[in-house]
Amino acid sequence: MSATTTSTVPRLRRKRPAKVREPFHDRVFLVVVMIMLTVILALVLLPLINIVANSFSSASAVSAGRVGFWPVDFSLEAYKTALTNSQVLQGYYNSLIYAVLGTLISVTLTVAIAYPLSRKTFYGRNVLMTLLIFTMLFSGGLIPTYMVVHDIGILNTRWALLLPNAVGVWQVIIARTFFANSIPDELYEAGMLDGASELRVLRSVVLPLSKPLLAVLALMYTIYQWNTYFDALVYLKDPDLFPLQIVLRNMLILNTTRPSASNLAEQLHQQQLANVLKYALIVVSSLPVLLIYPFVARHFTKGVMVGAVKG
Repeated sequence: MSATTTSTVPRLRRKRPAKVREPFHDRVFLVVVMIMLTVILALVLLPLINIVANSFSSASAVSAGRVGFWPVDFSLEAYKTALTNSQVLQGYYNSLIYAVLGTLISVTLTVAIAYPLSRKTFYGRNVLMTLLIFTMLFSGGLIPTYMVVHDIGILNTRWALLLPNAVGVWQVIIARTFFANSIPDELYEAGMLDGASELRVLRSVVLPLSKPLLAVLALMYTIYQWNTYFDALVYLKDPDLFPLQIVLRNMLILNTTRPSASNLAEQLHQQQLANVLKYALIVVSSLPVLLIYPFVARHFTKGVMVGAVKG
């Protein structure tokens, strides 16, 4: 009897929740956004692919315009020419010095300015912050800046590219906001109760907790130092001090590295080589930043969001 009763009792089945469909206008919006992002990605990515393809193609194929998004007549002649050129190597060396040393100086000065401005106990911090922001809107101009660089004796030296623009006000704002909103006041108080000075608190408490911020500042200043060329164009006269960007300008625009050819065929080859050399130099000059960015991308996004939004 019990077996019959048990067999006749229907099993209870769990009802699956009904799948909620997004409203039609939301789906249309998402489709439009995806299409726009795809178009933007194509506009950014396709020219880069074309540059890389041209750099690995033969000089005749590039001059004939036969290169699209894949190398034609694969060749490394342009890279061999670029990497064996003494001016390019010297420019690379100079740019590395400016990028590394300039980043260290800029990050140190930015932290040294932003940290006291973030402390509520620092008297007059709002006035100083207003003066800093004022410099974002109004500056002395090129000629007064040139006169200052000349009068302090750093014209035509490496310091002319490291000191005049060592501190960025926007970076100070990001760092100040990060210190003010991301470091708990209790940590400052605990350090002070233990007898630590402000410098010790900065070194032992604040900086270890500010790795995302330091990554953001380092990447910003490194990219600026690596890509800058106008300051070198104004302040430097010695070719041995030129950064890579000035060397590329001279090679791509002024064509200063083309040797004199003895016959027409050699002249044609040099002209074709100059055309493909432009693409190889673009890749060579962009490669260091492209290699650095993946290592700091996670910290970069976090640091920018924390330093710029919470304030």
